Amino acid sequence: VQLEESGGALVQAGESLTLSCAISGFVFGHYAIAWFRQAPGKEREAVSSVSTTDGSTFYADSVKGRFTISIDSARFSVSLQMNALKPEDTAVYYCAATQTHAPIYMNSFFTTQQAYDYWGQGTQVTVSS
Repeated sequence: VQLEESGGALVQAGESLTLSCAISGFVFGHYAIAWFRQAPGKEREAVSSVSTTDGSTFYADSVKGRFTISIDSARFSVSLQMNALKPEDTAVYYCAATQTHAPIYMNSFFTTQQAYDYWGQGTQVTVSS
């Protein structure tokens, strides 16, 4: 199983950016797929996640209303559309996945790194003020 992120870049505050996570080695089925980020000197945190079982989603409070996660089932990739970017969004963004039938809605376990078995290498997003 491999996850490969792309789309990271240097942008100015207020601009938009779309990250993509290409997933290979999975047979499309029941998964939770998430985006985490890690800023310098900070712990890795969950940004958003989606369930392929029911399409439910999670967003961290800091990104609600600005970020949108979506699945491309045909390509088995997951995108993170990021609008109105802020300097505090600067971080390395990681894609993560795990096989599960469990719902992610209101399930805090899927906001933890321990919930995910597979990780990408990360892509850098830098937002200048």
